[in-house]
Amino acid sequence: MRVAFVTMTTAHHAERWHARRARAVAERLAARGHDVTVVCQQWWGGDHAAFDFDGVTYRRVTASHSPGAFVAKLPFVLNSVQPDVIHVASEPPLAVPAAKAAGRLRRTPVVAEWWDHPDRESGGTWRRHWAARSPEAVLVPSETVETTVRECGADPDAVEVIPDSVDMAGIRDAPVDPRADLVYARPLDAHANVEEFLLALAELRGKAWRAAVVGDGPARAAAERMADDLRIADRVEFLGDLSPAEQVPILKGAHVFAQTATWEPFATGLLRALACGCVGVVEYQADSAAHELVEADPRGSLVTSPQELADEIVAATETERWTVNEDYAPYDHEAVLSRYVDCYERLVANYGLF
Repeated sequence: MRVAFVTMTTAHHAERWHARRARAVAERLAARGHDVTVVCQQWWGGDHAAFDFDGVTYRRVTASHSPGAFVAKLPFVLNSVQPDVIHVASEPPLAVPAAKAAGRLRRTPVVAEWWDHPDRESGGTWRRHWAARSPEAVLVPSETVETTVRECGADPDAVEVIPDSVDMAGIRDAPVDPRADLVYARPLDAHANVEEFLLALAELRGKAWRAAVVGDGPARAAAERMADDLRIADRVEFLGDLSPAEQVPILKGAHVFAQTATWEPFATGLLRALACGCVGVVEYQADSAAHELVEADPRGSLVTSPQELADEIVAATETERWTVNEDYAPYDHEAVLSRYVDCYERLVANYGLF
């Protein structure tokens, strides 16, 4: 199958959540034998209109960051790619109806990937509504995001939840690193809210524990100062940015994973920790979908404050330590990728009927 991904900015431009997700799906599709082209803003050097990388072809729409020019040129570039299905990111929003125009001319179904962000500009409401109503299918990572896209006017029957995924085989085979009992893992950006985790740890000064904070970003320095001010710095190890494969041994050796971020369209770090056998404790946040994972997990719990987080950490000591949780096998990379392929094939088959 020929699949065209449309995303103005890619993971090669910046490590944003949606860009990492799109790159992972594109590369896994290519590894499975599909012909994958990513239509995007140029990120490679030289004046080449296309560039092959890790089995995926990247095709230039614009050479610089210009959302207006990107939307205007997109249908012409897609027409040259001749895909069987178009998979378009909902940023910028007008890229979705532009992709739809190209798809209509070629009788090609359009799938929009929707994630939404709390920092979105309110002035773009009509664009987001147009984007939500345009495609044949809207893929979302969680029920939390599903609610948002339905509020934007998407047909409920067109919305499908496809979560992020983890490498279950890699988790099973990984060693156990027992350096930490309690772990927080996420980029330390404006939405990290890692201070809630540190406040909970401060409530437990009188107990024996070791904690690790995995991640880097602009909030790291403040978090390290806070740990020092709370007099727990000697028991909290800031490990910086680690790849998923580097995180897994630490998660397998831990007992509890704390999730406190204020924005998560899908809590991939929490999913990885749960698959590694951690007990998940999630602080509820209105713009985070993390609660969806622990609500379905009998070992997990949902809290609303650092004090409740501390209490649940203590309660988790009564829970058996695991290094793998096979309940999360349906979230394996290959299993989730098959859900994308099934969606594409169903849309292509149905589109030929009209």
